[in-house]
Amino acid sequence: MYYVYLIKSLKKNWQYVGYTDNLKRRLNEHQLGLSQATKPYRPFELIFYEAYKSMVDAKRREKYFKTNEGKRTLRLMLRESIK
Repeated sequence: MYYVYLIKSLKKNWQYVGYTDNLKRRLNEHQLGLSQATKPYRPFELIFYEAYKSMVDAKRREKYFKTNEGKRTLRLMLRESIK
């Protein structure tokens, strides 16, 4: 399985969308600061994830969530969780 996920910084007003084939491992990497893109924003809370059988579908969805329209969709879907 492949996962598209949204994590939110507990320290700053910052969110990150990514995809992975192992969600638990990837979240642990973010928490430990092993990702340079997210290291300064630790610690994180998992807000949302979707599972896909196809890596291509997961990448396509991640790319969409990183567009302005995709960010707007996430804000509407997760209005209470993102606050």
